[in-house]
Amino acid sequence: MGEDLTSALSRYLRYRREADHGRRPWTDMAELFTEDAVLIDPAWGRVEGIAAIERYLAESMVGIEDWYTPVDAAYVVGDDEVLLKYRQVLPGRRPNGRPYEQSGYATLLYAGNGRFCYEENVLNMVHVFEDLRAIGWTPPPEMHTPPATPDRNFARPR
Repeated sequence: MGEDLTSALSRYLRYRREADHGRRPWTDMAELFTEDAVLIDPAWGRVEGIAAIERYLAESMVGIEDWYTPVDAAYVVGDDEVLLKYRQVLPGRRPNGRPYEQSGYATLLYAGNGRFCYEENVLNMVHVFEDLRAIGWTPPPEMHTPPATPDRNFARPR
């Protein structure tokens, strides 16, 4: 793994961890992407361009401040691809004491100069909704909802 990618990945993981714990706004993550980057979210779909990614980060994270997405592992694949293994942890505990959490994966493509051009998040939304029902979660009034018909095109930028 090149030093440039190592540094960019460390920064990405640090920003994400800090945002997850309220020490940095999620919108700061937009700094880590190229102007024409593509982000794929399982609920919001395809988001294209840094301005749209920043708007997505501002809107999608409202009302879920007590949800966490710790990264358990990061693997570099080839010269420019990163695979992240993460969990989405919801508030509350199961009767057996375990957290309500789902397994997720993200693919990042590194574009150079400390920035990524693509992020695709994969999370089983059936599991998310099962856990949301189990904890009796309802969206707060300030929460923004994903598009009714998100763009499901997951093609990588050329």
